[in-house]
Amino acid sequence: MAKTILIVDDSASLRQVVAIALRGAGYDVLEGCDGRDALGKLDGRKVHLIISDVNMPNMDGISFVKAVKQLPAYRFTPVIMLTTEAGEDKKREGQAAGAKAWVVKPFQPQQMLGAVAKLVLP
Repeated sequence: MAKTILIVDDSASLRQVVAIALRGAGYDVLEGCDGRDALGKLDGRKVHLIISDVNMPNMDGISFVKAVKQLPAYRFTPVIMLTTEAGEDKKREGQAAGAKAWVVKPFQPQQMLGAVAKLVLP
């Protein structure tokens, strides 16, 4: 059975690029256009990994990760932050919220898939 990955980014074109790479590697993909939208997709179904942007309207990525970690079903779901933010302060904030990896845009799909393969839940 394919593993499911939730992509959260306010850029539809970026979600598409990531989704194509993930589907090509055999993953199922869910998409959220911001943190609030993505929280609505976490409805109890199994999600093996979350890839989230940091800067989004309605609910930013750090707030979203904090909210995900409050949900018992998703507390241990690994999160990769995929963002233009390269600052150490933001990285520390993301790690404190519960993010496991930080990939800076623009990214190479192979680099992202490598991080996904290491973190995706069995």
